[in-house]
Amino acid sequence: MMAKTTRFDAADYLDSEERQVAYITAALETGDADFVRDALGLVARARGMGEIAKNAGLNRESLYKALGESGHPEFSTVMRVLGALGLTLSARPVPVVRASKKRRVA
Repeated sequence: MMAKTTRFDAADYLDSEERQVAYITAALETGDADFVRDALGLVARARGMGEIAKNAGLNRESLYKALGESGHPEFSTVMRVLGALGLTLSARPVPVVRASKKRRVA
């Protein structure tokens, strides 16, 4: 007898606004454009892609394509999706990691 499995969908775990915001923030902090695109897509699916597309002024199919695995959304699309999610971008300085000063032993 084969064990029955269900398909894993990360969007199922992004079940609160707090988790969604934390996930997108973490993606943005990596600087990885593909990760940001994927995070936006997951959160949009978690909230309902049709509703996000409507609020962003985009059609649903275009949004799926832009946020899909091979999508390269324009920055304006990213900004529209963030707005539809009730989010905005902000900037802050990158923390500077200072090298520890090693004491020389004479």
